[in-house]
Amino acid sequence: MTTLDNIVEEIKKAESIVVLTHETPDGDAIGSSLAMYNALKQIGKNVDVIIPECPRNFDFLAGAKDVKKEGKTDNYDLAIALDCATIDRLNGWKNYLDEANVTINIDHHTKNGMFADYNYVNPAAPACAQILIIVLEALNIKITKDIGSCLLAGIITDTGGFKNQGVSAETFQFVAWLLQTGVNVSEVYKHAYQVRTRSSFELSKKAMDRLEFLEDGKIAFTYITKQDELEVNAEPGDHEGIVEKGRDIEGVEVSVFLRQRDDKTFKVSLRSNDYVNVSDVAIVFGGGGHVKAAGCRISGTPEQIKSTLVGIIKKYLK
Repeated sequence: MTTLDNIVEEIKKAESIVVLTHETPDGDAIGSSLAMYNALKQIGKNVDVIIPECPRNFDFLAGAKDVKKEGKTDNYDLAIALDCATIDRLNGWKNYLDEANVTINIDHHTKNGMFADYNYVNPAAPACAQILIIVLEALNIKITKDIGSCLLAGIITDTGGFKNQGVSAETFQFVAWLLQTGVNVSEVYKHAYQVRTRSSFELSKKAMDRLEFLEDGKIAFTYITKQDELEVNAEPGDHEGIVEKGRDIEGVEVSVFLRQRDDKTFKVSLRSNDYVNVSDVAIVFGGGGHVKAAGCRISGTPEQIKSTLVGIIKKYLK
């Protein structure tokens, strides 16, 4: 069984380290990755952080300008995967994990595949960034304003601005502690969670125009295509938040949002409000996630995928 001591020992031994996170990264993935990057630099490590698609609304975080689309060709001493439930979701860069001498997996997803040599997973944590605070403390890292801002960005985004059920007293204790390091909560909240690009707004508008209510209004369904993204000059991350718009409508239990990835495949995002475990739905298609936030990939047209998903989701509706 992996302990915090194992994680600390392996990080201290390693000289070259690569930090990886999941595809289409959200604020927790990016905030956690940059917090780890800055922390490892602080203790003199040679570290790369690889995020092929990094939304520019996180450019304000320290280390964002150092993010790479790919790493070095030589093997790393250590590969650290953050906020990633399965190795297949590592941005298509799982080769870095395969080739590293040692691997570490730090995460908070319930259905984590425990794919690394050392797996430090806490499903009770509302964000990977919250787990990372404990890891960095164990490494005797000084939590600077820059590192604290990265951690807070992760916590704010994955808790839905502190509104999700996973938020605990400990979450607010951590945030209060981060405030003491000089972190500007309102500034981080604005950049990471509130402000969106013009193209993000236009993309959301297209999705809302297509929104359908199914099963007596208990399911909200919408989608965007690659053509939609081209028309609004969408950038990485501009689709974030669309699935929540459906969930926030009165009477909706499950919100479904499809984003086209190629000619035949859509990325499916699922959110629920009170009682449906959308992770169970995603697992049917080889995906996963949390009880109230999950995802997967499905091939077909939006109509075909809608029919398939509704057929499964309605079994869970009351």
